[in-house]
Parts: sequence; C-alpha cells; structure tokens
Amino acid sequence: MAEPTTARTEAPAGPTTFPPFQSQNFPSQIFWLGLTFAVLFVLMWKVALPRIGSILAQRAKHIADDLAAAQGFKEQSEAANAAYEKSLADARARAQSIASATHAQQLAEAEAVNKRLETELHQRLAAAEQSISATRAAAMSNVGSIAAAAASAIVERLIGEAPAEQDVATALRDALKS
Repeated sequence: MAEPTTARTEAPAGPTTFPPFQSQNFPSQIFWLGLTFAVLFVLMWKVALPRIGSILAQRAKHIADDLAAAQGFKEQSEAANAAYEKSLADARARAQSIASATHAQQLAEAEAVNKRLETELHQRLAAAEQSISATRAAAMSNVGSIAAAAASAIVERLIGEAPAEQDVATALRDALKS
C-alpha cells in the first residue's frame, strides 16, 4: 500500500532571510564573485575582445576597400561620361558641318539651275520677241496692201468705179503722215 506523506507546507518557525543576504554567506560569495570576475575578465581580454577587434578591423578594411572601389568606378564612370559627351559633341559638330555643306551644295545647285533656267527663259523670250517683231513687220507690210485694197473697194463701192492704184497709195501715205 501507500506510505503516508510527511511533507509539510508550513513555514519554519522564526524569522528567515533570503540566503544571499545572510552575513555568514558573504565571504564565499565575495570569493566566487572575484573568481568569476577574474575568469570572465581574462576570457574577455584574451579571447573575446581580440576577436571583436579583428572583426571590426576587418569590417573597416572591407568598407574602406569598397569605398575605394566605388571611387574608382565613379572616376571610370565620369571618364566614360566625359568621353561620351565629347563624342556626342563631335558627332553634332560633324552633323552640323555636313548639314551646312549639303545646304551650301544644294543652294549652289539650285542657283545654277535657276541661272540656267533664267538664261533659257531669256533666250526663249528673245526668240519670241523676234518672232513677234517679224510677225508684226509682216503684218504691217501687209496692212498697207490690205488698207489699199480696202480703200479701193470702199471708193469703188461709193462712186461706182475703181480708183487708180497710185492715187490710193498717195492717199494712204498722206493719211499715215498725219
């Protein structure tokens, strides 16, 4: 069967204090505190702090290297940008010179064509004026004979007989003089 229980839940009689605050435990507590502090101090001094120092130095070196590399890349980028801007300016200058040369060439060609057409038109105009003058002269030479024939027909119709050709020519000359 089961054995009887002897455990109690009562507090012991008399005032009790927290064991670390009991004065008879102070010397051992101070000893262990000093020993623990000394061991932890030595561990920190010899092991942890050198590792942390080397990690911080390594990180600082890595950051410095990265900054130096970034500065190098920045300089390369600026040099590439300057080269790009220079080549772009050169290309623009070449394009401007080509455009100017092409414009001047086309202007010269247009001027040459214009002069050729103007010369051709002047020649045609001169030929047309000569043709007109020749036609006018031919017409004017025929006007005299036509006027003489018309005057002769009019006089014949009015008086019933044809006048002499010499009389008609004299009358026409007198009419043209005045």
